[in-house]
Amino acid sequence: MVNQKELYLVSRKNFAALFDSLCFYGYTVIGPTHTPSGIAYEPIESVEDLPIGWSDEQFAGSYRLIKLDTPQVFHYVVSQHSWKTFLNPAVRQLWKAEKKGKSFETRNRVSEEARHQKYAFLGVRTCELHAILIQDKVYTTAPFIDPYYAELRKTTFIVAVNCSVARNTCFCSSMHTGPKVSAELPFDLAITELFDTTRHDFLIEIGSDRGRDIMGRVPKQPATTADIQSAESVVATTISQISKTMNITNVKQLLEQNLDHPHWQDIARRCLTCGNCTMVCPTCFCSTVEDYTDLLGTTAERIRKQDVCFNLDFSYIHGGSIRTSPASRYRQWLTHKLARWFDQFGCSGCVGCGRCITWCPVGIDITEEVRFFQDAGKNNP
Repeated sequence: MVNQKELYLVSRKNFAALFDSLCFYGYTVIGPTHTPSGIAYEPIESVEDLPIGWSDEQFAGSYRLIKLDTPQVFHYVVSQHSWKTFLNPAVRQLWKAEKKGKSFETRNRVSEEARHQKYAFLGVRTCELHAILIQDKVYTTAPFIDPYYAELRKTTFIVAVNCSVARNTCFCSSMHTGPKVSAELPFDLAITELFDTTRHDFLIEIGSDRGRDIMGRVPKQPATTADIQSAESVVATTISQISKTMNITNVKQLLEQNLDHPHWQDIARRCLTCGNCTMVCPTCFCSTVEDYTDLLGTTAERIRKQDVCFNLDFSYIHGGSIRTSPASRYRQWLTHKLARWFDQFGCSGCVGCGRCITWCPVGIDITEEVRFFQDAGKNNP
């Protein structure tokens, strides 16, 4: 295992060798790429598929692509998608049986597909890496282990990227999840893009033995003290750009003490209960399971689908839904994310990526709603 920092400098000219090395070791590379709908995480075939020369602008309820005058590769924040799109797909066939004579032949698609898929995630931000670790707690903690997720996660290679820019919706620093990848996190490689008028290089930190193997095929040179200082300056600049914060001190207790506060109704008058916030959230994990058979009775299958707690049917039991009002459904989402999550998993369910703010059609801001309850508590001790 890696016991101390191993830092190398890779020039822009040689950066493609990293991609080639991942392919050589049999990985399917998933990375950010420029699409008509924005920067998205998709399978890529070369480094030229990365969003070179593109950035983004994000505000509450607003996302816009920006064309740069520079050829920077990672000068954006987070995509509307998250890496759970691949580790925990929105639709997954779990099991299928087909009638063969007088018996049924079953296939476990979970284990079959997981054994044959090796992902390399290229461009994982530190807030997103924290989100993956939270999903790990959900899906790989005994006794309730998701076999597909666990199998796929074991083989997934993580190439993290330190942020070189922050946007209006970022608040990772106050959640202690970014913008720099800390050495304690389980990554294979961590990249800091160094760009100015005189250079375009990548400082790469090795975080695992398999990361060292990948870098063995990449032309590189040991990082100098000046290179390391340049990388630290990139992160420092990013931190200075983060204006949004969330004070997480006693948030759990605060929300639990205000379950009947009239402010939930105020939020409900703005909330469309569309579920966008949960669908883009990198830690939300709710799902439903549906069973199907064909009309001839020869085939049966079980499908798992992503679900959201804003759906009226989500809390349906015999006799009706438990949470019938928009206020109760938003309260369920926020209190689960910032309070009940601690009871279940011992941590917050929010990593400060800001996706729920950007992709809310009406611009509801989770940090502002928490601040309201905090201010209300100060005025009514």
